Amino acid sequence: MGKQLFDITMRDSQYTPAARIKPEDFNADGYREYEAGLLEGNKAFLNKDSGVLVYRRMRGDGVYYDKSREHAESLELQLGVLQKSRMYKADLANFLEPWYGIGYIASSFGGDYIWGEGQAPSVEPLFSSVDELNAAESIPLHESRLGRIILERIEYFLDKTKGKVPISYSDIQAPVNMLSYLLPMNNLCFEVMDNIEGVKKAAQRVNTLLIDFLKIQRDMIGDALSSPGHGFPGSRVYGGAGESADNVIMFSDNHYREIFQAEHERLGDVFGGVVFHSCGNWAHKAEMVRDFRNTIMVDGAFSPATDPDPSNPGDFARIFKDSGIIVNARCVGTAEEVFPCFEKLIVPGMKVIATTYCQDPEDQAKLYDRLHGLPA
Repeated sequence: MGKQLFDITMRDSQYTPAARIKPEDFNADGYREYEAGLLEGNKAFLNKDSGVLVYRRMRGDGVYYDKSREHAESLELQLGVLQKSRMYKADLANFLEPWYGIGYIASSFGGDYIWGEGQAPSVEPLFSSVDELNAAESIPLHESRLGRIILERIEYFLDKTKGKVPISYSDIQAPVNMLSYLLPMNNLCFEVMDNIEGVKKAAQRVNTLLIDFLKIQRDMIGDALSSPGHGFPGSRVYGGAGESADNVIMFSDNHYREIFQAEHERLGDVFGGVVFHSCGNWAHKAEMVRDFRNTIMVDGAFSPATDPDPSNPGDFARIFKDSGIIVNARCVGTAEEVFPCFEKLIVPGMKVIATTYCQDPEDQAKLYDRLHGLPA
């Protein structure tokens, strides 16, 4: 077997091909029954000191790119993979996500999306400095154009599925990421050195806009809410909010703590904990994140086919052992390819959700059984 590599020709290394399904053709009652059969196991996992759950993550083709533009297309693609998910042996049910890009914070300040052909929506920075950002007027996200579209999508998903299918929050970006959508990243790095109080003020401001928006989503989704949401394993019996903080690697630990730790903890106070995600290898930041109050789960890529620079599972096992913090480990590949990654992570004292992407249901079943046989 050759060395596993990241396939740069694929638009989404984590997607699963599946036929679109219209809401009226989707067996929502059957899916609700399937999901209900997993909830006791989901709940029991939270109360354990160590252990493993297996999550066969399903991503519809294009749902996180250009096919996120229309409510109906996004829903039909997601229902297709939800139906297919039942073919795979797993401990957690997949959910619908009202995803509509990652840069919607720009809409509070008058910005809008740019839709490149075949691409996910992007944004252009609106400001050149944090002082300029802090002086600008803004409106609540639920009143902004992009925020309204996200809430309309949630309403559409709920209506078409009669509230029977679990739904997560929309994409959640940490303040360190949101600020990079509002001003150029190089400017933000200089501002941390030259105007740290201004950056702290801006981080607090965008986080408040986000929290207020997520509260509205939580109320709308109600009992159908699968937390913590987005790319993280979710369940109706779980809590928390999962956020992407990929720009964490751009700052020293001291600067990150001073500017962003309080906002991480504030989000967790409101939603019952924070799930922390960064792409790439962020093991050198993991001890810092572990020690933040309200960190309940962390997310990382651990196989080369998942990310061109994956994290080392041994590093995460060392850092998070006996912490009580769940590690969500994403590994694209066959059972044979990814088992060695999981084997280094699923050890006594670790709470791990093994997120898998085996395309063959039999291969998934083989991996599932091997993972549950590990001495976690």
